[in-house]
Amino acid sequence: MSFVLDCSVTMAWCFEDERTAATDTLLDKLVAEGAEAPSIWPLEVTNVLIGAARRNRISPAAANVAAQRIAALPVQIDLEGSRRAWDSLLQLAVRYGLTSYDTCYLELALRKALPLATLDKALQRAAKEAGVVVL
Repeated sequence: MSFVLDCSVTMAWCFEDERTAATDTLLDKLVAEGAEAPSIWPLEVTNVLIGAARRNRISPAAANVAAQRIAALPVQIDLEGSRRAWDSLLQLAVRYGLTSYDTCYLELALRKALPLATLDKALQRAAKEAGVVVL
């Protein structure tokens, strides 16, 4: 696995106005090498797609197509992070001022010694402070 993938980068692949050369490069890297994501990732991705469809940003059919394409990507879902919610996740969240959701990505990157692909500014800051490479 080449990096930890978060929801913000994933969503950039779904919405044309959020895509950049950098996010396209990450998609190519993901397809070639795979990535990891915490167990919350599919829920976050689905929630954003549901919200986009409700706000008429995309049609429900387009949300479904996007979800199926994302599900087909070589992303390994890590289940260990959920077991760490009561200790290391809580400590990391407090230390770096993150939500528990964002902390799942940071914790996985730290535990697996992988770089983190995120567009979230607070998560980028925390990752850099923790010594995690941000893509």
